[in-house]
Amino acid sequence: MQSGKHSRGIGSRIMYGAGEFFNGGAFVIINSFFTVFLIKAMGMPAALAGTVPLIGHVWDAVTDPIMGNITDRTTSGMGAKRFYMLIGSFATAVTFITLWIPFRSDSPAAMFVFYVLMYCLFSTGSTILMVPYNGLLPDMIDDYDTRSEFSNVRMIWSTLGAMVCGVIPTLLITDTTKTTMYLRCCILFGVLFLITCLLTVAGTWENQHAPMKSRLSDSFNHAGSAFRSRSFRLFVGIYLTGQCGMDFVSGMAVYYVDDVINGYKNHYVTYLMAALIVAQLVGMLIWGPVMAKTSKRTTILIGAPIRIVSTLLLLPLSYEGASIIPILALAVGIGIGNAATLTSIFAIMADMPDVDELVTSVHRPGVVSGMSTFARKISSGLSSWLIGMLLAAVGYSEKLANEGARQAAFTQRGITLIFVFMPVVLCILLFIFGYRFPMTEKEFNVIKKDIRRRKGEEPSEATPEEIRICEKVTGISYDRLWDPANQWIGKRHRA
Repeated sequence: MQSGKHSRGIGSRIMYGAGEFFNGGAFVIINSFFTVFLIKAMGMPAALAGTVPLIGHVWDAVTDPIMGNITDRTTSGMGAKRFYMLIGSFATAVTFITLWIPFRSDSPAAMFVFYVLMYCLFSTGSTILMVPYNGLLPDMIDDYDTRSEFSNVRMIWSTLGAMVCGVIPTLLITDTTKTTMYLRCCILFGVLFLITCLLTVAGTWENQHAPMKSRLSDSFNHAGSAFRSRSFRLFVGIYLTGQCGMDFVSGMAVYYVDDVINGYKNHYVTYLMAALIVAQLVGMLIWGPVMAKTSKRTTILIGAPIRIVSTLLLLPLSYEGASIIPILALAVGIGIGNAATLTSIFAIMADMPDVDELVTSVHRPGVVSGMSTFARKISSGLSSWLIGMLLAAVGYSEKLANEGARQAAFTQRGITLIFVFMPVVLCILLFIFGYRFPMTEKEFNVIKKDIRRRKGEEPSEATPEEIRICEKVTGISYDRLWDPANQWIGKRHRA
């Protein structure tokens, strides 16, 4: 089936983007409340609590490449990606809920093992859903600008997910030491995630491609070979630093508001998350047209400095009893800056399978998506792990937290430094990766033209300028492109 037979209007964009409600929202809840749930409600030591998501995402290093390979090998009447998204919609909803089941034990190790298993189950369900979803757009749309339009609507859904999941839980979880509040809240969101994911399955389509011929045991080899592309390596750097920076903001927000400015009972977390996310939604409407008129990297180079300045200005405002108004004003700046970087990230992601195809001669959006999905989830896991480790390093007491008591002054200051400087460092790296990223619409069109040329669909010869662009984007000499051996690491392609 051809994408030309399908509508590319706003209805199709809305239904395509709906699946991002889960991705944009679930990790906000997890980053904001999962370690809080484990530490304050379950009494788990901070270092152990922060390690649970990290182990879950190390597990993704196994499941994401396998899922990418499975997706590219599968044929289905409804499209391989949509078929697996249908399964993943139910798996994700159920396993998200099981994360919040109270499991009390006198042994912190027993609790740790239980929640590691629950997190691994959730990560597997998320893999089944998100790997095919991240690889879907390249098989729906070929045009550079139209992909940007679909990606922008997807990011609006992401922001809506973050808005709902960032604000509503703060209203429902009024006491961070009560386990039942977390479970009831997340049953509600599990149902919402299921509905929005099914909407995407129902409202999208796929252009049919011949399935990739490979064995399941080759999954990790294929996944690793995606990093042959210079553009993909830089994209992963952009994705990790951009998302991990915001994971620190959402992951530390409860600690910052509760333990530093002492405003959780005044609903300051709700105000803070609302300011961040409403600003991000408004920013999406601003940055989409800017990206369309410039390039997919330009908004990164604008958004990262906005995030850095807004975050640093929080330092003199971080003390008990501080006015929430200037903090909210700076949160608006962070949200607008984040909208700029998010807009770019998902628009760039849709173009990575084309660069990979020029390198390998094989159409394998599932493999590329699998590694992209892994990058997103490992950023979340690393953020949670680092938050746990850093909280432990500044003397955070789970005993005081479980009793609802204030942390020591030294710990409060440490929380402020974590909340401010970790996102700033990551945004500096984001700017560097964005500056070095080599592809705009001009380069994209050259890549697509060269793919057609290699397939015999384009009669022209490559000009010196086109050869230079292909080498710049891929990081590989022109005569080594379109080689099936490039989809392997350390060995030649086997017929």
